[in-house]
Amino acid sequence: MNRFQSLIAAGVLAMPGLAEAFANPDPVVASLIIDQLELSKTGDDEAWALDSEISLGRDLNKFVLTLEGEKEGADKDLEVQALYSKAVAPYWDLQLGLRQDLEPGPERSWGVIGLQGLAPYLIEVDAALFVGESGRTALRLEAEHDILLTQRWILTPELELDLYGKDDPQRHIGSGLASAEAGLRLRYEIRREFAPYVGLQWEKSYGETGDLLEAAGEERSDTRWLVGIRAWF
Repeated sequence: MNRFQSLIAAGVLAMPGLAEAFANPDPVVASLIIDQLELSKTGDDEAWALDSEISLGRDLNKFVLTLEGEKEGADKDLEVQALYSKAVAPYWDLQLGLRQDLEPGPERSWGVIGLQGLAPYLIEVDAALFVGESGRTALRLEAEHDILLTQRWILTPELELDLYGKDDPQRHIGSGLASAEAGLRLRYEIRREFAPYVGLQWEKSYGETGDLLEAAGEERSDTRWLVGIRAWF
């Protein structure tokens, strides 16, 4: 080792943080992402919604816990997923795990296999196949795209489709395309980690699902304004 190399080595050892980064380039990282925490309104009705994710692990392998819920009056909708996520290609993760539908009852349990990543034109895609008890199957497709209007103002169109393999009348679900949701949210990033937003959400139920909801006194479609915050830690 020449003198120049010795000086470089001494400098690295004198900076513990840098030395640790060289020694462990893929450290264990924990994060909490609150993708949506929002209040929406249609007519005289108000609804709260939460879409959040906790992850723990490394870039290539991590564990993910997701929580999605909505409350409108006495009606509740709550879903939890526990997933193992593994990078299988640049910008793409394969996910395996479990999903539990807690509200509204009766509860349903599912196995999950999904693919999440970044498609061409920077479209974020999340596709998941669910296999449940009694031969139940479901497919969920989600896509969204961030449009940077400025460095702080970001417009995000979103689309979600839910399909089911068989009827589940107890949960007001019919086979085939059950529901579609489209949203448009405009956020302002006060900091990268914190951004309030406003938006518009449209939802519609189809086929047997729509018939079951109408029989229960609910509407097939709904459009509402919303306000919320997006944050991560």
